[in-house]
Amino acid sequence: MRYRFSSWQRALNTVGTSGSAGLLLLTSCTQLPAETRPSAFAAQRMQAVVQADTSGYETAPPRDPNGIGTYYLGRQIAHVMGHEGASWLERSGRRQEEGTDLLLKELKLKPTDVVADIGAGTGFFSFQLAKKVPKGEVLAVDIQPEMMTALQDNKRKLKVTNVRPVLGTTTSPALPADSVDLVLIVDAYHEFDHPREMGRAIRRALKPGTGRLALVEYRAEDPNVPIKRIHKMSVEQARKEMAAVGLEFVETVETLPQQHLLLFRRK
Repeated sequence: MRYRFSSWQRALNTVGTSGSAGLLLLTSCTQLPAETRPSAFAAQRMQAVVQADTSGYETAPPRDPNGIGTYYLGRQIAHVMGHEGASWLERSGRRQEEGTDLLLKELKLKPTDVVADIGAGTGFFSFQLAKKVPKGEVLAVDIQPEMMTALQDNKRKLKVTNVRPVLGTTTSPALPADSVDLVLIVDAYHEFDHPREMGRAIRRALKPGTGRLALVEYRAEDPNVPIKRIHKMSVEQARKEMAAVGLEFVETVETLPQQHLLLFRRK
């Protein structure tokens, strides 16, 4: 989805060929897909319907060329990745580089949970999540029709029955209100065109009192993480933006090699 394309984007952010976090090497950095510059996606962005409340937004020249001219609560929004980089999401070294098995364990899912994977892309996380919720459902959300096609193809190949592709927009993940136990966003939120509107829509989709948001972003506090600064996020910034849409901070889990796992809940 455009939201994110959770995993390959980070690659494009890479500024070196190795990282010290977790003593892992990003050996394929030089072959990462390029960031999408204003083109067809830019036109789609401009057509997005933005709700009336624009609190926190500012339009100004990009301080970083890898970002757009929109700032939210002081943070410049990053360029997104296109579906052309979908193969990066399924790269062979991703599990090791990102510690994805550990991430799934840290989510502490129940078999009956309904999980929304926002910025699902080709379904890298969606189909792994499906195994964790055999009596529940995974809503694989993306905003690119091309990613929806890839998701459907992978669903047929893997014969998974509890993953449902959902086509969202830049302002809404198109999820029913009060219906989701966990929303997972991996390396995607920092590229949302309309983070305030999306944040509010996500909050509405979470079950009151128990619904959780798991936000995964590269650590801005760690200069050794080989990702461009604009594709990182600090704990302070993430907490500020989630508080602005009414989500309560629960904890930060720092067991992943290079990323924060921040947990929030709907009050």
